[in-house]
Amino acid sequence: MPAVWIPIFAFLGLCVGSFLNVVAWRLPRGESVVRPGSHCPSCERPLRAYENVPVLAWVLLRGRCRTCGASISARYPLVELATGVLYVAIAAAYWEDWRELVLGIVLVTALIPITLIDLDVRRIPNAITAPAALLALPLAAVTEPGFIPEQLIAGAAATVFFLLPALISRKGMGMGDVKLAGVLGLYLGAAVAPAIMIALVAGTVVGVVVIARSGVAEGRKTAVPFGPFLALGATVSIFAGARIIDAYLGTF
Repeated sequence: MPAVWIPIFAFLGLCVGSFLNVVAWRLPRGESVVRPGSHCPSCERPLRAYENVPVLAWVLLRGRCRTCGASISARYPLVELATGVLYVAIAAAYWEDWRELVLGIVLVTALIPITLIDLDVRRIPNAITAPAALLALPLAAVTEPGFIPEQLIAGAAATVFFLLPALISRKGMGMGDVKLAGVLGLYLGAAVAPAIMIALVAGTVVGVVVIARSGVAEGRKTAVPFGPFLALGATVSIFAGARIIDAYLGTF
């Protein structure tokens, strides 16, 4: 990727990350993500333009509202930075592959608020997964139409893989996880397989740690959202999914 594009993708990612913070905060509360404009959640004072500058505004304000002094979570600049880094990394990795670049950026844009919302309220909103699913096929049709059959097969397979456990045990996998798995299949194609494997391994490890710290009885009662693990697996697969599959097939 030409160096001149690095700050462009970084700036785009920072700005999108700022908006994703708004989505993650307002969507679970049933609020519009467009109106009213950005404001302090404590005193509700509308923010000035310079107070909305990604990362820099938080640093200059020292993590506090200029009016009421309420603390502003460090999660806001971290999400903005993470989005910027991911945008640059995806652009650098797939500069000459439009399908991977476009699908990768759209996917992480959906995964970031999904992860935050699932961590906060243990729910994956249809308001994010549905538009993401609807966008997948048109984006592939524009960038690489030949990828569509793989999309459809992977999306269906990932959905069925999680649907059966969700139907059998209502206390385990949620339907939000099922829908998210299907979305991952539409964006990752065959690379959804390592994404799911990574998610299952990471989820199992965290579950074991929770049980080890809280005891078996208490640990089993602890609700651990699975969406963030699917997001982790998907992010790894965006960059290394094909190589993981090739390495696995190479062992035979």
